[in-house]
Parts: sequence; C-alpha cells; structure tokens
Amino acid sequence: MPCTRVDLEQREKNVLASYAQLSAETRGRAHREEPPEWRTHYQRDRDRVIHSRAFRRLEYKTQVFLNGTGDHLRTRLTHTMEVAAISRNIARALQINEDLSETIALAHDLGHSPFGHKGEHILDKLMKKHGGFEHNRQSLRIVESLEQKYPRFTGLNLSWEVREGLIKHFTAYDHPSRRKGFDAKSSSLEAQVANLADEITYYSHDLDDGLESGLLSEKKLVRDVELWHEATRLVKKQYGALPDESRRYFLIRYLIDGQVRDVVETTEARIKSVGVKSADEVRLQPKALVQYSETRRTKNLELREYLYQNLYYNPVVHEPNMRAVRMLEELFRYYLEHPELIGTRAKKRARKEGWPRAICDYISGMTDRYVIQEHHRLFGLNLI
Repeated sequence: MPCTRVDLEQREKNVLASYAQLSAETRGRAHREEPPEWRTHYQRDRDRVIHSRAFRRLEYKTQVFLNGTGDHLRTRLTHTMEVAAISRNIARALQINEDLSETIALAHDLGHSPFGHKGEHILDKLMKKHGGFEHNRQSLRIVESLEQKYPRFTGLNLSWEVREGLIKHFTAYDHPSRRKGFDAKSSSLEAQVANLADEITYYSHDLDDGLESGLLSEKKLVRDVELWHEATRLVKKQYGALPDESRRYFLIRYLIDGQVRDVVETTEARIKSVGVKSADEVRLQPKALVQYSETRRTKNLELREYLYQNLYYNPVVHEPNMRAVRMLEELFRYYLEHPELIGTRAKKRARKEGWPRAICDYISGMTDRYVIQEHHRLFGLNLI
C-alpha cells in the first residue's frame, strides 16, 4: 500500500515530541485547497518554495562576495541550502517537525536584495518614506503576493506556520517583524531552529569563504579567535597533519558540529525547565527556547566581531559591494523617472501601492548580474 498524507501525519504523531508542530494541526492557508495526497502540508510548502522563481534567482545573489567572484564561494542559494540542512539536523535531534523547519529555512531569504545586506540597507534608505525595506518582510511579500503561477490566488498560498516563521525570522543582522494574526510572543520551535541555523551558517561558512579567498588566515585566527584555536587544537590531536583543504574542511565541520551540539543541549534543557507540552505553549513563552549557551554566545560574538573587522569590511569585499550598491540607487531613481520600464506586473502593483513600492519590488527581485547588465544598458558605465 502507498504511504499517504494520513500515514505521514500519523507517523509524526507517533515520533515527534508533544511540543512539535504537527502538520495535521496546521492553521491552514489563506486560500482553501484540497490537501495533498502523498505529502504533508509542510512538504507541499517546501516543494512550492523550491519551485518558485524567487528561489532560483538566489543562485545569482551575493552572500558575502560579489556573485561571480569565485567558483567555490557561496551564493545566497548555497547559503540557503546549508541553512536548510542544519535546520533539519537540529529539528531531528529535538524531535520536532523537520519538514517545517526546512521549509522556513528554504524560504527565509527569498526576499533578499541583490548585493547582500548592503543592498538591503540602500533599498531601506530609498524606501524610508514609503514603509522601508527589510528582506524578511519581503520574503513574506513574495510568498503571499509577488509569485504569480496559480490561477486562483496570488503568491504560493503557504501554510500559516511557514508564514509565521518568516515574519518572526531574525538574526544578529535582522529584526523580527510583527503583523496582525501573528502576535504570539514567540514562534514555533521549528521556526526558532531555522532562525538559529541561519546564524550558525553565517559564522562558519562566511569564515570558510574568507579563508578560501585568502582574506583570512588560519594563523591569525588561531591567535585572535578562541573558537578557531579550540578547533585547530582538537583537529590536529585527532587527525595529525592534514593537507590544507582537508584541514580547513574538518575545522569548519568541527565548528558546525560544536554549534549544533550546543544548541540542541541548551534548548533541550530550556524546554524541560519551562515544561512546555504543546506548540501553542511554546508560542506563549516570552523568549525563544532555541538558544546557545552563554559560553557559546560569548565565543560567537568574538568570532562575529572578527569577521566584521577582517572580512565584511575588508576593502576587497566592501568596495566592490559599495560600487554595486550605487548601481541599485541609480536604477531606483531612474525607474522613478521612467516607470514605463519596469514591466506589466509591476505597473499593476503600482496602481494599488504606488510607484516606489513597485520599483522596490522590481529591483529587489533582480539578481546581481541583472542589476549590472541593466545599469550598463541604461548608463553605459561599468562600476564593478
């Protein structure tokens, strides 16, 4: 007999903890649809995210280094896939819903602008008088209205729990959003896991890319960053001398494994201490239950500060990104003067929400390379 959605829902009830968010108990979708036959609701959501155009565009959006800088450097898409993998691992260990955590992780950066956080900051500045711009809210906007593929509704019509996770997603870079209908003090544990998995991925894989690019050195990291010093000592003790690529791989793996272990153990202890028994009891908690230990948080802050000083604001990274950001600003102002250039769909949105928001939607959806091509077409300049 084939495995149906009902079978999968029963499997969740049998295996997951009482405080997990069960797919059978979803609060549903904004537009009613027949439930999937062979997938749970969250598995359907995951597939819709993966098949969206916004998800495919992440391949050509900056993570840290300008897209196309190096063949092995991460893009916004590879970052997203890594966040999803870590989310699943933590969710599985905590016996909560892996599919929900994975889906939130896959969708969390759909609304990211070209050129990383610097691109986000300039769009927010340009939109200051029109509601601002923040990529988590934009991710929600994409899944609720901007994707256009279904005949009976706009957006992807994702389940309430996935959209809740996008509204409340935040990292050290971001701030959580609030909206009517999503006013619980906390989000589900699954959403909290996706949130912290994003942070784990930033720390470890931006570090890896910094080493790959040559902007960071292991020698200086050993001297200045306690986490790296610990990793180096333990990897050398376990494996001895390793070739450069292999050694770096095991060092990054050690960092990720340590982060995941710390989050799982700390979170499990916090769940037991507050005694939550259901997903809705989790939402009543004043603070997130999925957290690092204080010791790990302190060490992470040291690593984060080091990355800002030596990677994110390194001229090799910072200056090309700032030149690229000027392109965004010039395109935005040009489209305000020539709105006929932004396409039929954007024009329809402009009638309802105004030209600045329609133009912001249009530009934020661009890939890095499309911004560069469009800027060159309109201005005949190559700033990169």
